[in-house]
Amino acid sequence: MQKTCIIIAGPTAVGKTAIAIEVAKHFSTSIISADSRQCYKELNIGVAKPSAGELASIKHYFIDTVSITEDFSAADFETYALDAVNEIFAEKDIAIMVGGTGLYIKAFCEGLDKIPPADPAIRKEIIASYDRDGIVFLENALKELDPRFSNSGEMHNPQRMMRALEVVMATGRSITSYRSHEKKKRNFRIIKIGLDLPREILYQRINERVEQMLAAGLVAEVASLIPYKQLNALQTVGYSELFDYFDHKIELGRAIELIKQNTRHYAKRQLTWFKKDADMLFCAPEISTVMEVIKSKLENNI
Repeated sequence: MQKTCIIIAGPTAVGKTAIAIEVAKHFSTSIISADSRQCYKELNIGVAKPSAGELASIKHYFIDTVSITEDFSAADFETYALDAVNEIFAEKDIAIMVGGTGLYIKAFCEGLDKIPPADPAIRKEIIASYDRDGIVFLENALKELDPRFSNSGEMHNPQRMMRALEVVMATGRSITSYRSHEKKKRNFRIIKIGLDLPREILYQRINERVEQMLAAGLVAEVASLIPYKQLNALQTVGYSELFDYFDHKIELGRAIELIKQNTRHYAKRQLTWFKKDADMLFCAPEISTVMEVIKSKLENNI
């Protein structure tokens, strides 16, 4: 059999982890996480990390791998994930990748163009301004310094916006000018499966998940991370809103409302990204349906 990586993608709270574990068990193989937040050792509740039981049932790569104090990019993930998949392929014909970080999955499948590394001084300056003035600072700065990126439709992700801003401030060039769109060829087959649910069901699951996170101690987890709140890894949904609560900018009830709302918006952006991928096969998050799609692709060698 040709070496094959099956990718299980989709929006947050759609049920990717459970499906991926069932698929991995079926093929007696391992899972590579493609989640840009579950990789951090210090983040647990707010990133919906797989449970201890789930991690014990199947070997996972890229969970608790990086510290929030370390810089880690999509290009770094490309290198890491290719090493991991080759390690799996040394013993198995099939590997599983699961996650909702579209740029990481793209990096693994197609490669990324080389972009200049971050300048620590510029990054520190940008994060300080963002921490003070929020996303409005990023929007205004990018409109002035990098109108190409500002018009690219990526103006809702603070981390990507900060990266674009630090590139243009360091080089005078738009980050978009480094994108050649040349896809690298991989020496293994890739099957992409996108999980989706009707919007009202997905949004209900998101709201319920946030409530479960709060019950599990999310507020205390975020409180423990206050000394690190300026770090890039923590400019993310579920943490930013509670930092604002601890800074007395908003009430706790409003912070919870915003976590739910911003998570729903994030899920919508994830779906928009994945639905632009012509190779992504969408289906309901049901193991029988997913396995039918996988078996069909494998049997027909397509």
